[in-house]
Amino acid sequence: MDVPSFLTRPSPSITELKQFYVGKDINDVPKPAVVLDVAIIKRHCQAMLDAASALNVGFRAHVKTHKTPQATRLQVGESSPEVNLVISTVLEGEMLVPLLQEFQAAGRSVNVLYGIPLVPSQVPRLAALARQLGEKSIAVIIDHPDQVDLLATFHKLSGFAACVFLKVDSGYHRAGLPPAKLNKNGLLEKVAAAEKQGHAFLLGVYSHNSLSYSGTTPDELMAYLNEEISSCRDALKQNSQLLPTDRELVISVGATPQVVSSQHLLHQSLSSGAKALKNLLHDPDHDINTKVKVELHAGVYPFLDMQQLGTNVHKTRDAESEIGIAVVAEVCSVYNNGERSQPEALVAAGSLALGREPAASYPGWGLISAWRRQPGASRLLVQRISQEHAIISWEDTSDQSKIPLQIGQSVKIFPNHACITGALYGWYLIVDSSEDGDGSRVVDVWPRSTGW
Repeated sequence: MDVPSFLTRPSPSITELKQFYVGKDINDVPKPAVVLDVAIIKRHCQAMLDAASALNVGFRAHVKTHKTPQATRLQVGESSPEVNLVISTVLEGEMLVPLLQEFQAAGRSVNVLYGIPLVPSQVPRLAALARQLGEKSIAVIIDHPDQVDLLATFHKLSGFAACVFLKVDSGYHRAGLPPAKLNKNGLLEKVAAAEKQGHAFLLGVYSHNSLSYSGTTPDELMAYLNEEISSCRDALKQNSQLLPTDRELVISVGATPQVVSSQHLLHQSLSSGAKALKNLLHDPDHDINTKVKVELHAGVYPFLDMQQLGTNVHKTRDAESEIGIAVVAEVCSVYNNGERSQPEALVAAGSLALGREPAASYPGWGLISAWRRQPGASRLLVQRISQEHAIISWEDTSDQSKIPLQIGQSVKIFPNHACITGALYGWYLIVDSSEDGDGSRVVDVWPRSTGW
């Protein structure tokens, strides 16, 4: 099924966008605008690929944060023979088709997982993707027997069996089945029957556990990853008699905090918990009658944000060097003369420019970068937020120092949740701090898919 143009939100042509933006200083572009530092993004993507290779585990990149082919290319690198992705909207997959066909032409296998339990309205569009990308290119998540019936429709429309992950609930309770309930109402028998009919091909089990967002040390985050793998192992072990034995099954686990924490396993000195996790990654099927391999998945790690920085997964905790996304906005007014109990500034960017997502580690709705402004005794935060405006003040509420900003001055704001912030814009302005130091000159524009 071709996608009607009215299902997508039209945006200017890439030629028009580049003609207008490239070469400009981000101080001189219409604001608010969302900016990506490609130098930081490249570094985070390569670190993840290097860790997965060194740990000898699979990796599946989630594209929902950025929804662009350019960042997807950085996430999967150039050397792996497998390109495994997760999408949260079918539009993301449709947007990536030319890139994925390029990978296939280079001899790389492609598998795209629709990361939400399957619903009827998405089956025709997923089947259309399968027709363009070929056999075993599309995977779906199943956690209820009734969803299995949709696989026959997928096969009829695409001509191929859908690859299947069974969703395990490892404690997050958003989707999936607990290990002891994986065969809910005969789910496994029904999947096996769909395989015999040629409608399904079971890849393994999948879990996503964002409880790790509450972690504050690498050891805590690695403990969440250990727990998630163990839950999936339990699901396979308790149901081994109902699972296929003619293939290696995948345990796909992750969320950015615990997956990034796996990079600490490459250090020489490891805690006892880290050693246990490393052993589990190397030998995940030691007491299961089925061959198993571990695959990690994560999405926001190329950009990071204030939520992620709060988990302390990166040792520096330095937003300036670790967060690859920022919103550039203008100061509307300044209140430094006793008008209020604390000096404040008004900025022309509110919840529709930043999102309205809290971060457990600090009391703000965004952190003001040190970019092109005078430093203060404490950090400047977005302390209050409205639809199109926000209030900036010192993190130390007793600080009576004047806010070092002027009307019309541009500020960079590090958002709490990169996924939400990005979704508010039609394109990213790309800068490269490895070329111009403070990352202020637009070198590219990346349109992103918006909508479903």
